[in-house]
Amino acid sequence: LVGSEMCIRDRIYPYLLRGVVVDRPDFVWSTDITYVRVKGGFIYLMAVMDWYSRYVLSWNLSNSLEGRFCVDGLLEALSQSDPEIFNTDQGSQFTSDDFFAPLHEKGIKISMDSKGRAIDNIFIERLWRSLKYEEVYLKDYQTVKDAKESLKQYFAFYNNERPHQSLNYSSPAAVYYANGARGRFECE
Repeated sequence: LVGSEMCIRDRIYPYLLRGVVVDRPDFVWSTDITYVRVKGGFIYLMAVMDWYSRYVLSWNLSNSLEGRFCVDGLLEALSQSDPEIFNTDQGSQFTSDDFFAPLHEKGIKISMDSKGRAIDNIFIERLWRSLKYEEVYLKDYQTVKDAKESLKQYFAFYNNERPHQSLNYSSPAAVYYANGARGRFECE
């Protein structure tokens, strides 16, 4: 066990974003996981977000916290474009070789929040707050399928219609695509 603890510790990267001005799309992306209540329990939701535009590039659901659903969400986002820096927390889903491999392959710099510092990943934390108050807390998902369909509609609204004060009341998609993003996908 000591050996595997050493490996995990070796896969922690420094936080690269302190004092960095994020002035364009696809410069910094981040990811995180939150939980969503469904009848009889919880499911887990991960999302990949562009910091400049707040655009959600991908999201994925799982009934467990095993890391595969995070890797799948990352690969979906990377199929659209590539960031220069990818930021995440130190959760086990984000410190695995499987998660790091596509980032390393593309030469993307990896940044990790300091332990216990949710504010280091403030934009995605703000996404979770909006999602929960505008969608999740208002719904009573009976099944995972219900949750998935409703979340799909919410993310389409969030990306394409929801005005953001910090974006001069534009939508994330309008800012992401108007400012030179290389992305090839818009949420349905």
